[in-house]
Amino acid sequence: MRKLIQQGEYLVGQCLVAMPLMSDPRFTKTVVYICTHTPAGAMGLVLNRAIEAVTFSELLEQLGIQATPLCRSVHVHSGGPVEAGRGFVLHSGDYVHNATIMVDQHVGLTATVDVLKAIAEGHGPRRSILALGYAGWGEGQLDNELRQNVWLTVPADEELLFGDDLEHKWDQAMMRLGIDVRMLSLEFGHA
Repeated sequence: MRKLIQQGEYLVGQCLVAMPLMSDPRFTKTVVYICTHTPAGAMGLVLNRAIEAVTFSELLEQLGIQATPLCRSVHVHSGGPVEAGRGFVLHSGDYVHNATIMVDQHVGLTATVDVLKAIAEGHGPRRSILALGYAGWGEGQLDNELRQNVWLTVPADEELLFGDDLEHKWDQAMMRLGIDVRMLSLEFGHA
């Protein structure tokens, strides 16, 4: 049985784009996909921070799953600072398992070993990222950060979610908002 998150849940399915003056170094120039957002809090995955120290194949081997050549293209991301040892696969909606939470009709989130096996065997989702850890906000915290202009929001699309160009993903998200980051002043002035 798949669970579908209700569409009226605030920023579910949107991306947060860190403002240029983000003071928290863990989120500097990040793009975060929001998986849940309710009055109780929010949870999302950072889309543009790779973990270079471990490969997908190495991770599979640690779990006793046979890595295949299909595994070479899967990148391991730092999904955020919360529970960094916990894995989440954000993926295209063509893969649905009984443990999959459908964020919307195009994007699913699965946090079981079954999706890793399916990817390794070639019958997993068409596009995916593996994230270790997540970004989390307590009750009202994200709403407060949005009021303080810590984040901008941009609609998610497949390329922003799953595209390989992590180095330029923040710039691409800003451009989707019509903002050329080269034109931003990072200094405060007085009128």
